[in-house]
Amino acid sequence: MNNSPSFSSLEKRAVISLASLYGFRMLGLFMVLPILALYMDNYPGFNPLLLGLCLGIYGLTQAALQIPLGLLSDKIGRRPVIIGGLLVFVLGSLVAAWAETSTGLIVGRAIQGAGAIASTLMALVSDLTSEENRTKAMATIGASIGMSFMLAMIIGPLIATALGLPGVFWVTALLGGLGIIIFMRWVPRAVTVQRNRETYTDLRQIRSLFKDRNLLRLNFGIFALHLILMAAFVVIPVLLSEELGIVAADLWWVYLVLLGGGFVAMLPVMIVGEKLQRQKLSFTAAVACVTLALLLLGLFRSPLLTPIMLLLFFAAFNLLEASLPSWLSKVCPAGQKGTAMGIYSTSQFFGAFVGGVLGGWSVQQLGVDSLFLLLALISLVWLLLALGLDAPRSLQTVVLNSGAMDHEDFAKLILNVPGVEDILVVRGEQLAYAKVDKKTVDMAGLKPYFNL
Repeated sequence: MNNSPSFSSLEKRAVISLASLYGFRMLGLFMVLPILALYMDNYPGFNPLLLGLCLGIYGLTQAALQIPLGLLSDKIGRRPVIIGGLLVFVLGSLVAAWAETSTGLIVGRAIQGAGAIASTLMALVSDLTSEENRTKAMATIGASIGMSFMLAMIIGPLIATALGLPGVFWVTALLGGLGIIIFMRWVPRAVTVQRNRETYTDLRQIRSLFKDRNLLRLNFGIFALHLILMAAFVVIPVLLSEELGIVAADLWWVYLVLLGGGFVAMLPVMIVGEKLQRQKLSFTAAVACVTLALLLLGLFRSPLLTPIMLLLFFAAFNLLEASLPSWLSKVCPAGQKGTAMGIYSTSQFFGAFVGGVLGGWSVQQLGVDSLFLLLALISLVWLLLALGLDAPRSLQTVVLNSGAMDHEDFAKLILNVPGVEDILVVRGEQLAYAKVDKKTVDMAGLKPYFNL
């Protein structure tokens, strides 16, 4: 079961083009993070609260529209929703580029976020890839997101130095337009879609998913992680500039060192955690590192300690950002991944919104030190919740064909096969999704029911 087949030519084309599209879009959204705090004070009406609102407002519109647009794509198809979302993203970028006030920037960022197509893109990846290759496809998309974040931290300051803040939004609009071209020209059309109910959002599943304590903890985790990230970027650019004396033109290499060093530090920890089945240990240790870094940044900043704590923060952030979706996919009930990912994405983007507003308000009312201490407290709450997580097991979803059998009888039959942990039989269809333990499952007992 561990030897998955290679991508077909159409699958490879779909994954590469969608990963590129996703990466360009996220690159555009992320580029303002490292520089907005340094440039927004040139706009009339500026104050720290509006800065935080401008950073996080895209998260509010993303969170509000993520599930509705996913449901819409289930009804009318993925392509019109994705193209429409990219056009809205380009429009928001243009509004921000033309803005002459803080309010105009906020409106532009809100419109950018309204192109909430993240879950629809993930669903299309599943539609265009086989079950055996889906994990690799999702990993490729995840890598493109991580790479776009790192590039944005480097490219954003370079563009802002040359073209100012409007230039960053002009480039963002260009990237959105490039995404539309990639989608229309290279994402496959004439393929046999691998219909997968796990990519669908089903509102009937939401109540049961909210009762799952592991999923609740993971959703709070991604909420807290992006809250902390967005709130921290209200002050990190100013901290680097005013306390460490780094001019705006040199910020790109500082972020390169911090993020590159953080990635190098994170990678072996994540690999060892996966190999030795110690994901919970590496995960909780990373949350503890975030808590420690924020606490020390609030109490003891200095020219030596501050860069070290920022490096620790970004290393832990990289590990957590990569671990959370992987963990969620392992503990998600069979056949409910689409709904679970919709809730997860909504939590992530809502966290970005709350973080931006909380960060701006805290700096304006309480000061920088208090903001870091408040974020350390939030991270500590997350750590305590994370300690209650069940360690993820090595589970995989397989698609089965129930044929003409009664659904309840089929479910009982499959659950009696050694290694099968959970099953969802799709009513009205001959499909079932079984969650199996890759180490102990009796594949011979399942083979007659494979959905070939």
